[in-house]
Amino acid sequence: MNRESAARGWQRVMSACVLTAVLSVGTATACDVAPVIRYAEPAAVKAFFERQGKRVVTFVGYSGAGYENRPAMLDEAGRMLDRWSPTDTIVNIGATPDGIGAVYDLAKQRGFTTAGIVSTQAKRYAAELSPCVDYVFYVEDDSWGGFVDGDTTLSPTSTAMVDASDVMVAIGGGAVARDELIAAKRAHKTVHFIAADMHHAKAIEKAQKKGLP
Repeated sequence: MNRESAARGWQRVMSACVLTAVLSVGTATACDVAPVIRYAEPAAVKAFFERQGKRVVTFVGYSGAGYENRPAMLDEAGRMLDRWSPTDTIVNIGATPDGIGAVYDLAKQRGFTTAGIVSTQAKRYAAELSPCVDYVFYVEDDSWGGFVDGDTTLSPTSTAMVDASDVMVAIGGGAVARDELIAAKRAHKTVHFIAADMHHAKAIEKAQKKGLP
């Protein structure tokens, strides 16, 4: 190899390294968030959002169960996010990065302030917080959410979630998401539902653990 060829090869290596570094920095800073974490009752959570003077759009769906088609879920979420402006809207989810929590990254890329409302069960089981959430509210709760007495009274976490929201967007989701959507409709909130399958392999595993066929 002559000196000129070696120089060209070295330039290519350096260019690749610089590009990798730039991309890595972009990825890291997209969600370089030090969240404000609070323990609060539902009324205090609602009051916080009211003080912000912005529309609160809450996304619900599958969390740990995940999505069979994650890219399609993110596409749907992106289209919904594009309806609103970061200047007057806060995006709220369930604080964790799993499943629907991937929408946090999309929201931050678009410049939204983000928030998360989650049961203290998440703290008990050391659930990870999304690196893209600005405000986290842990709500004291013996459950993960949903109705606690049939179909009329929501758990504290779900009460906080529904009361704080102006708009609720469900992309698939299990029992908790269903209950919150029902309550939101009863409260005359704006509600959007987009059908989506949970991760099939995880669904089968979950059914087997419960002894279901």
